[in-house]
This record gives sequence, C-alpha cells and structure tokens, in this order.
Amino acid sequence: MTAPEGVESGYPLARLTTVRTGGPADWFARVGDPARLTELLAWAKKAKLAVGVVGSGSNLLVADDGFRGVVLKLDGDLASMEPDGQRLVCGGGARLPQAAALAARLGLTGLEFGVSIPGTVGGAVKMNANAYGGDLARVLEWVEIARAEGIDRRTPDVLGFEYRRSNLEPGEVVARASFVLQPAEPDDVKRTLAQLRAQRREAQPSGIKTFGSTFKNPDDPRADGMTAGQLLDATGCRGLQVGGARFSEKHANFVENTGDATTADVIALMAEGRRRVREHAGVELEPEVQLLGDVRAEALYA
Repeated sequence: MTAPEGVESGYPLARLTTVRTGGPADWFARVGDPARLTELLAWAKKAKLAVGVVGSGSNLLVADDGFRGVVLKLDGDLASMEPDGQRLVCGGGARLPQAAALAARLGLTGLEFGVSIPGTVGGAVKMNANAYGGDLARVLEWVEIARAEGIDRRTPDVLGFEYRRSNLEPGEVVARASFVLQPAEPDDVKRTLAQLRAQRREAQPSGIKTFGSTFKNPDDPRADGMTAGQLLDATGCRGLQVGGARFSEKHANFVENTGDATTADVIALMAEGRRRVREHAGVELEPEVQLLGDVRAEALYA
C-alpha cells in the first residue's frame, strides 16, 4: 500500500503512552492542520484502515502486537491554544493542564479542573473528563469534529455526554474546541490550580510509568459510596503485582509498569483486581482506560 507523504510505517506506540507498553502501529502520522487531518481520515476510509488517535497517552493501553491501521497524533495548529475574549479555543491535541494554566494567567475561571487531567482537549471531550467537581460540559461551547467527509461543528448537547463517555464514533476526531469561561482575579485562579496540583501529588503516583485511573468510580449502591481505589484497597490490591504490572502502593486504582510490563500483564492485573472487588462487594468495576488495537481483554469480563 502506498501511504501519503509523511505517514510512517511500523511506528512504536509504547513511547507515546505513559505506561510504556504495547507494539507498533502499521501506519502513523503527526497532523498539524485540519485540512491534513481530513485528508488522512479520507485516505484511511478509502483504504479501509482503522483509525486511532493518541493524545498524551495517559489513559491508553496498546495491544502487545500493536495496531492494524493508522494512528494519528495532533500537533501544530491542532495543539494550539488561542484566547478570544472570555473564550479559549484549543486544538484537540492541546494538553488540558496547559490550557487550564493559560486560562489562569488570562484571569479566566472555569477550567481549573483541567490541571488534574493529564490528557489532551480532544481526549477530554471524547471521554467527558471531569475532576474535583469540575464539569467539562458546563464550559464547553462547541467542538469541531473532523471526519473523512470534512469538519462539522457540534455543541455539547449533541455529544451524548455520560459519565466518562461521549457519542463520538471511530473515525471522528476532535480538531478544535471552544471553552467559554468567566473573568476572575488571576491570583485567585492560580491559587486554586496550586491547590489542585497539590491534591493530585498527594493522592496519586507521579514520575513513574503509569496511566490515569484504571477503573471508573462505580455508581452501584453496593459500593456504599466507595471509590474504585477504595474498593481495590479494601480487597488487598494495593501493591499487588502480576508480571511487570503493579497496583500502586500510593493509590490502588493506578497501575504502574515496574520496568518490563506487557499489556497482557496489565490486563491480567486489572482482571484480578476486578475479580476481587466483585467477590468482596458484588460490584462490577468498569475499566476507564482506553484500549487501542486487539487487546486480549477477555479475562477482564470472565
């Protein structure tokens, strides 16, 4: 197959994820503008290639044998952040913590929760990511969605937002998003950011090979208000290790790569944690991490 210029073959995806596991993509490209993005999506559709998007890789588990298709990473204009009055217009590849910090410097409030989400704007929209009481939908004005057929603009009410999900389909990529914020004293917003950063540092592992929260917090009444991390902790999962993958000693809902973990190790560890919580509390934990490629995850639901 002849690929468009700038598209690489056999690209190692592990380097693009924070947990550092997984194999190569058949095809890979960095994309810096909307026209190029739609061009590549159209090529993938014509060639019948699956499309994956890698943001900051903080909530991503790649199959050990890689991805049979094309993986895109947004940069350039598609990772930019531009203030427009009380709006902040961001490319889908812009990192949410940096967007929150820029809003603070501009004296705009409403995006502070983003400093606690180590992902991109596009990933946050796709996953309806919220943290520490922040609400993405409340400040999101519109998103531009790129498809093989072109780009269309959608408002939050048509994105099908539910807890940790939206209705974006395969082959649909967040190119840009506009946030409408409120004026505030920059120093006040910066103080809030500092507090949230401190909370995150205190509660969650950092500086290691890990991804974000492994399981969603359950709404099952049998959880008795406990978070996924608390349920895992109660069943002895803190520090539990399978192969090179380990539930963090600091926060049981975080998986660490101790050095040589495979994606299969991570799945086996998640499956054991999920089994323990099910047997202990009757609660079925739902994975929050995103899977890319043919990840053999059957054990998670056994």
